[in-house]
Amino acid sequence: MTDDTLPNVIEALFHVPSLDRLLPAAPSRHPPRILLLYGSLRERSYSRLLTLEAERLLNRLGAETRVYHADGLPLPDGAPVEHPKVAELRELTLWSEGQVWCSPERHGAMSAVMKAQIDWIPLALGAIRPTQGRTLAVMQVCGGSQSFNAVNQMRILGRWMRMLTIPNQSSVAKAYQEFDEAGRMKPSAFYDRVVDVMEELVKFTLLTRDISPYLTDRYSERKEAAEALEARLALDAAVR
Repeated sequence: MTDDTLPNVIEALFHVPSLDRLLPAAPSRHPPRILLLYGSLRERSYSRLLTLEAERLLNRLGAETRVYHADGLPLPDGAPVEHPKVAELRELTLWSEGQVWCSPERHGAMSAVMKAQIDWIPLALGAIRPTQGRTLAVMQVCGGSQSFNAVNQMRILGRWMRMLTIPNQSSVAKAYQEFDEAGRMKPSAFYDRVVDVMEELVKFTLLTRDISPYLTDRYSERKEAAEALEARLALDAAVR
């Protein structure tokens, strides 16, 4: 018989994952709420056109969508958080249950416009975490041959923001060839991949939105909260 005790673990805070907690008794029935961000301010922006194409697909798949336009968004820390464009972005983030990030690739990386939007979203607003547990799909447009630098970087950021980034992604090569004069995406394997990504995003959002607090509940944070409570109670007792 082996000793199954764990060193330095507070047993009361060590929770064995529960299948029952992963099966909500009353799943939400409202349309998934998806926020879409794109990373360019150009008049004919292919990341915007791809984002709008994704929005059409999401609407057909039953989602409720909002597209954030970064025109007028100041540089991170270049304005107070009360700035209207910053407040709009944060409100939409709190509203969302899932997100789509779409960036052009510039100098082998995501654009500054895309990064600025993400940098304005804090990890926490008081006791609320605007991105934790939300689903995320990443896409990029390329001026030349297909690359994955921007989507790879956005995956890292999504993990840092504690989001659930879906496995599929889209990278559109030579994007200037993939849209007609009206700004609609032409039929192609690239378009088919965008359909795949949006379909997967809706599925993952439906699957996780009701249980995201449980999925993102962590032993280390429970322990930290318990230690803070213990310290506060000890202080209260000392001053009585």
